[in-house]
Amino acid sequence: MSMLYVLIPLALMLLAVAAWALIWAIRSGQFDDLESHGWSVVLDDDQKPPPHPDDEPEEDQD
Repeated sequence: MSMLYVLIPLALMLLAVAAWALIWAIRSGQFDDLESHGWSVVLDDDQKPPPHPDDEPEEDQD
């Protein structure tokens, strides 16, 4: 029973560290582009990855 007095605060500290790491990763942009780095292994250096379906095509402006 006395071990719970150690394990509960330890679990709460671990949860706080995990939440801080998740928030830091989101704010620093770690999850912004998940697909292009995977395609960089498959494609040659001179090719661009295929466009993402959610991206709008760029239009030339005169």
